[in-house]
Amino acid sequence: MGRKSPKGMFAARKLVMKRKKFRWSDIKYRRRMMRLDEKADPLEGAPMARGIVIEKVGVEAKQPNSALRKCVRVQLIKNGKQVTAFLPGDGALNVVDEHDEVMIEGIGGSQGRAMGDIPGVRYRVFLVNGVPLDLLVRGKIKKPKR
Repeated sequence: MGRKSPKGMFAARKLVMKRKKFRWSDIKYRRRMMRLDEKADPLEGAPMARGIVIEKVGVEAKQPNSALRKCVRVQLIKNGKQVTAFLPGDGALNVVDEHDEVMIEGIGGSQGRAMGDIPGVRYRVFLVNGVPLDLLVRGKIKKPKR
């Protein structure tokens, strides 16, 4: 016979403490409580981050597709980490220059991973020098001089 759970009138505290102890064997609970995913995340748990464009890069698409996906290497201002961010839109690479200030966000892949056929790219650019990238690509507004 193993240990049984208490079933008496004053057993609530004991049951709560027991459940608390056993939750630590759940990996998802442990990672969340120790904030491991936030510590490993370059954005440090934030939904968006500001950064400076270091270089323009072309990332090859995964099989069976064949294309150069236009991306930029961005150095984050908050912690100096470098990430690769996707530039959505036709001709977006012509709009963004080196040393531009951009805002990046998650690309929307499952569990914070890369999306679609772009390997290793988890973020996308949506703002360039304080102006929305999609408006710049469509030619609605000009990029401000910095």
